[in-house]
Amino acid sequence: MSHTVTEIWRHTIKAHGREMLEQVEMTAGQALPGDRLWAVAHERSDADGTEWARCSNFTRAASAPQLMAISSRYDDASGLITLSHPSAGDITFDPDGNDAAFLNWVMPLMPEGRAEPARMVRAESRAMTDTPYPSVTLANLASHRAVETAIGTPLSRHRWRSNIWFDLDDAWAEEDWLGREVQIGEAIFAVRERMERCQATAANPDTGVRDAETLKTLKDAFGHRDFSVGAEVIRAGHIRLGDTVKVL
Repeated sequence: MSHTVTEIWRHTIKAHGREMLEQVEMTAGQALPGDRLWAVAHERSDADGTEWARCSNFTRAASAPQLMAISSRYDDASGLITLSHPSAGDITFDPDGNDAAFLNWVMPLMPEGRAEPARMVRAESRAMTDTPYPSVTLANLASHRAVETAIGTPLSRHRWRSNIWFDLDDAWAEEDWLGREVQIGEAIFAVRERMERCQATAANPDTGVRDAETLKTLKDAFGHRDFSVGAEVIRAGHIRLGDTVKVL
């Protein structure tokens, strides 16, 4: 197989939905455009978007698995977001101006005993990725297939919530990129780390139900709980589906 981009995904509201794209214009020092622009702060959080905050400040699928079943569409022109969920239905709203409608929609998806979502927070200077730098997650389909084989059942790749997908033929080959530069389309990335995964990956992205021991499988079969690598854009450029992926 050729090493090319197979999918591009953004998650406009952190942990609340995913959207497939055909192309993106990457900017040096920034995350994938439209990715993690907003997050949902819970009632115990004082995060306000003015600076990066740890993911523990926000509602997320690690503790609320039903969030994994949300899909999203972000209209860049109007600023409106549409979220869809198999049980909650659809909602279209302005994330900068209608917290109440969104909170009423998402509240039934939250489990009892967890901090409740309190407000929408917009990133003022950089995306609210899980890392203290504006990371883009690069994921290898061969590694996903290896996890499927180890766990003994098909898995949706949406469990990993990664940004750019490709197929390197060999599982975990992307881990050899640490400390190196990779060109994808016109953009160049510095690969910085392996991405450790959380309990969110146990939830089925179609149903929001935990149905796979992903973390145990990663640890038992491969000796770690990592999937995909985190990279930072160091040269701007356009990326399209089918673009070549190569190590420099």
